[in-house]
Amino acid sequence: MAFDREDTMFLVVMNHEQQYSIWPDFKAVPAGWSTVREAASKAECLAWIEANWTDMRPASLREAMGA
Repeated sequence: MAFDREDTMFLVVMNHEQQYSIWPDFKAVPAGWSTVREAASKAECLAWIEANWTDMRPASLREAMGA
């Protein structure tokens, strides 16, 4: 599987709720997700997510709570 290979490059993707994930760069990004960081190693993508996803609540919950 591509997620287990050290040589796989990944994208950081985000859904409409502003939740992040990684996705192999050789696969089409699934519907409902958009690319927010160019292809990089798995470790670099996960580090980017850790640094930038500081509030894990879905966007709709943050809005409902008035954040």
